Amino acid sequence: MHPWTLYALEVARDRQRDARNQRLVAELRAATPVERRWSLRRPAARVLAGLSRTTAAGVRRLDDCVADDLGRSLAPTK
Repeated sequence: MHPWTLYALEVARDRQRDARNQRLVAELRAATPVERRWSLRRPAARVLAGLSRTTAAGVRRLDDCVADDLGRSLAPTK
């Protein structure tokens, strides 16, 4: 066989395999209930949002303290 023929056959097999894999993934997604896919995302998002709010509040408090200290250090002394 000519090398180009072998290459064409290999490319065709690769395309068939990719199409089969994509079809299987689509079937699995269709079989998975929507609630199940979201069951982990929402609680994780809520936990991360709470953590973000908590750290933001801590940073704001720290920023206020640093600003007060900086203001006191730059204030003219009597």
